[in-house]
Amino acid sequence: MIWKQVIDPFNNIALSVLVAAVPILFIFWALIIRKMKGYQASLIATGLAMIIAILVYGMPVKLALLSAAHGAVYGLFPICWLVVMAVFLFNVTVKSGQFEIIKHFMASITSDRRLQALLIAFSFGSFLEGTAGFGAPVAITAAMLVGLGFNPLYASGICLIANTAPVAFGSIGIPITVASQVSGIPELPISQMVGRTLPILSIMLPFYLVSIIAGLQKAKEIWPAVLISGISFAFLQYFSSNFLGPALPDVIAGLGSIVCLMAFLRFWKPKTIWRFANEPAATINTDISYTNGQLIRAWSPFIVLTIMVIAWGIQPIKDALNSAGMVQFEFPGLHNAIQGEDGNLLPKLFKFNYLSAAGTAILIAALIAIPLVGLTYREGANVFGATLNQLKFPILTIAAVLGFAYILNDSGITLTLADVLANTGFMFPFFAPVLGWLGVFITGSDTSANALFSKLQYATATSIGVDPVVTVAANISGGVVGKMISPQSIAVAAAAGNLVGKESELFRFTVKHSFYMLLFICLIVLAQAYAFKWLIPVYEMLGTKKTTALPDVSKGFTYLIVLGVLLIGIATAILMTSRKKEQTPDLVN
Repeated sequence: MIWKQVIDPFNNIALSVLVAAVPILFIFWALIIRKMKGYQASLIATGLAMIIAILVYGMPVKLALLSAAHGAVYGLFPICWLVVMAVFLFNVTVKSGQFEIIKHFMASITSDRRLQALLIAFSFGSFLEGTAGFGAPVAITAAMLVGLGFNPLYASGICLIANTAPVAFGSIGIPITVASQVSGIPELPISQMVGRTLPILSIMLPFYLVSIIAGLQKAKEIWPAVLISGISFAFLQYFSSNFLGPALPDVIAGLGSIVCLMAFLRFWKPKTIWRFANEPAATINTDISYTNGQLIRAWSPFIVLTIMVIAWGIQPIKDALNSAGMVQFEFPGLHNAIQGEDGNLLPKLFKFNYLSAAGTAILIAALIAIPLVGLTYREGANVFGATLNQLKFPILTIAAVLGFAYILNDSGITLTLADVLANTGFMFPFFAPVLGWLGVFITGSDTSANALFSKLQYATATSIGVDPVVTVAANISGGVVGKMISPQSIAVAAAAGNLVGKESELFRFTVKHSFYMLLFICLIVLAQAYAFKWLIPVYEMLGTKKTTALPDVSKGFTYLIVLGVLLIGIATAILMTSRKKEQTPDLVN
């Protein structure tokens, strides 16, 4: 039996909107007022949404349960699959001790605090956001800056502010993957739209950070370095997001801007070395030099990661992998069981592409990296077990949030909320980033905010005649500037900067900057929606592409053979370098 969605179950739109908003308002209350843990709030909100869907919207109990299950399964694969593998690779690097070499190397490039902030908080933080995410960038970079002698409040504060531009592409592009699945817009056009918004912020952010640290005049003293940092990051972020997809912009832009700034500092130096007045003593020893072999070995997991993710994004390789290992099926009991408000049946499919999934590429990278960094596979297995234990609650939260989002969308609750938001009319694109900002402030995650609001953004934009990719991307872009004031982010930064108990000071430090950047993003999105429509990519919705002939996968398998040879060559070179008599890091005289 087919069930039809309704938008106004009470025949009174004001009352319908009030009831439809209850699950979302509950999340606000649970996380901000009650301070519940994310997984607890998500599970209760999912139950609340199911009750409203069944009792108010008339959704059959079976369909409500299946809808939540569909979302939860998608949350587990490919979302959690990717998250677990990304954190596993990062933990392998930490367990082996190679990450300490990376940290010391980053800290030793310059002694000027302004330049250290650019290299560590901005560029290195972006790299960490792309590879690990989930609080790791702020925790690691803030601790590094405090260790170098930064004022703890400034160290934690600027790391929170710096962790804006990269958040949209964090954890190998998970926020955009979720936005795509929930909204129905393919990943690439969303990535392209975000990549045509955030680089504007990325160019300005280095100068903004240095001005916060040292003041406007001191920022002007190093304007060439600031320009190199911002332009290189923004260009690489734009290029990778528009031509490679959402997986690698943070990794490529972060590493690229580090390399560009390092190269520039070889022939340019600031007139004066700036430090904080009365700054605490440094606890990280920067007078250490490493051999090229040691540095290559330390960075090897991320070199392999970059190669693997780029390779997995090549269409012939995707086709070959899918031909060898992919199962796609109609979700039992849910597929075509719901009739949308437009009269069309809603297809509910699940694609288990276990070979071509990005998480699989990262798993292979981690398996290659384990011997490269000096661990045994037994130790690697222990790291994997510890990673699963570390992520057990985030995994539960992600599954619950996706189940919650799918119920909102399938029951018609999202359409009810979209109907009232459409009344903002022409100005809705201006307010679209605010939804993402609120979502990240509440949940602490751009991924969760996209799960909550991407369908709402899509439905509202469609109803007012705006291309929905603009508002879905706006949800992501607005969310990134909410990260710096999220209670979860504040807690992580406070712990890393030895500011536990002073979270309110840190919040006051960042909140005005969050508002400034949000307004900036809102204005950009409004302009994109109406004045600069040529920036909007052309695309087809997921599931609407015409059936084409089966691809010739022979080219993909050839590429995979070449990839295998390349990886063997790289791994052999790294192992040969590391097996030479390793020098103990030398103190610089």
